[in-house]
Amino acid sequence: MITELRITDLGVINDAVLSLHPGLTVVTGETGAGKTMIVTSIDLLLGGRADAKGVRAGARRAVVEGRFAEISDDTVRRVREAGGELDADGEPRDDGEPGDDAELLVARQITPNGRTRAFVGGAQVPVGRVEELVGDLVTVHGQSEQIRLAGRDRQRELLDRFAGPSQQQRLVAYRTCYDELRACQGELTRLRAEAQERAREIDLLRFGLIEIERVEPQPGEDVALAEEAQRLQAGDDLRAEAGTAIEALAGSDDEAGGALAGLAVARQAAERLAAADASAKPLAERVREVGYLLTDLAGDLSSYLAELEIQPGRLEQIAERRFELSGLLRKYGTSCDEVLAWSARAAERLDSLELADDLIGELERRIAALQARLDQLARELHDARVVAAELFVDQVRDELVALAMPHARLQFELTPIELGPSGGDQVDLLFSANPGSELRSLGKVASGGEMSRVRLALEVVLADAGGSVTFVFDEVDAGVGGAVAVEIGRRLALLAKHRQVIVVTHLAQVAAFADRHFVVVKSDDGQVTTSGVREVAERDRAVELARMMAGIETTESALAHAGELLELASR
Repeated sequence: MITELRITDLGVINDAVLSLHPGLTVVTGETGAGKTMIVTSIDLLLGGRADAKGVRAGARRAVVEGRFAEISDDTVRRVREAGGELDADGEPRDDGEPGDDAELLVARQITPNGRTRAFVGGAQVPVGRVEELVGDLVTVHGQSEQIRLAGRDRQRELLDRFAGPSQQQRLVAYRTCYDELRACQGELTRLRAEAQERAREIDLLRFGLIEIERVEPQPGEDVALAEEAQRLQAGDDLRAEAGTAIEALAGSDDEAGGALAGLAVARQAAERLAAADASAKPLAERVREVGYLLTDLAGDLSSYLAELEIQPGRLEQIAERRFELSGLLRKYGTSCDEVLAWSARAAERLDSLELADDLIGELERRIAALQARLDQLARELHDARVVAAELFVDQVRDELVALAMPHARLQFELTPIELGPSGGDQVDLLFSANPGSELRSLGKVASGGEMSRVRLALEVVLADAGGSVTFVFDEVDAGVGGAVAVEIGRRLALLAKHRQVIVVTHLAQVAAFADRHFVVVKSDDGQVTTSGVREVAERDRAVELARMMAGIETTESALAHAGELLELASR
């Protein structure tokens, strides 16, 4: 329930704080004072649409803050997942969760340029998520709800709500099945529509894979062949250079010489030095090492020269192979490695495309099973609605009798339609206010006052079916007066025994039943109109009720009538 509501610079309200309690709270005030801002503020806290024009003239922003108590575990979980936390000063429960005194702070800010921000449990959240997080804490019945009540979807929602938690479970199961069926049907449609394109792609992939398999490129083969061709083409020059290097090291074949011969002389001299002077031994060792290195180098150059022997026809073989590979490189990649990578991807893609036909068969079987399951769930929803409809209208009819509509008749008409997100029933609440009148759709035949009473009767009955802890009614008594208004006040008081009820009203007959009474007071300094909210003390209630009935001047008869109303309400 709401424990506190603070409004700053919204509409004509400059700054107002309402401390709210269980039971029935009424909000009254003269026309234009800003009573509806109370309902608007609560709706904003629940994620309702913000209007920049609602920001008070000259204010930087409008702010609405609400404190909620008795928060369900599901709401706590959602708030925490969004990054928020409850405000808890007392002892936690045995399971570590916040205690009964824990409160949830929700805030909404609106600027004159239309920007709006929302905070839930101290965490800023997207405005679009506010309803998802805390929308089930309060049920707001404003003028828009009266319009919604005339709609068949809303009537179906109310019927399902009356049918109880088991119906809600059936709805969840049905919608899960419905969503999966729609997804499978969409995938099947896509696969069938793409069948021709898929066949073309399969042919292209197969052709490419066959072509690559015929050529059998090897990793890095194109690079290796290019290097070998270059080496073969420069063979004469390479052999000449290698021969020159060998001759420089080892001398020509017909006479000794070269670097190795000179190094042999150096080695002998260095060894004589080492024999005569011990400090020269490292020098002799280094000369020997150089000799070993030069000998190895000369041998390696000779081996390299031997490998450069002319291979007849090899250059032509390389050219033919590179020509084969070039056909692949034009189509599938710029190198053999890229061609092989394309081949791997193509093989994988081909497998998935060839499985599509198998997937079509699986989808067809799955769709058939889901359709059968959906039909069964739809029948269960329909049967539960048929049972609930009779009980629901009987209980609502009893409430309407108490609301001075003894001859009112209600009937839920369930018409079979194509299966949709909520089943195969079109629900229409039929209504007749007078004997002999034909039952017709509620929204077409009910007057404003009748619609208000039907709406209240529905909520009184649904109060036992769970749902929100708090109900907010904006002028539920519109279009009625006299004894009917007294009965509306009485029913609201009965509803408030199980729920927190907040009512904006202009009728003293309704306000008399309040546990707490707030008045929106308007003041005007000639330039700016400002409204504030004050709680009416118990001793002043008769005066306030008399003012509501008599207008600006309170008469003795109005005071007497107000006293009678309070006495009636207390009984």
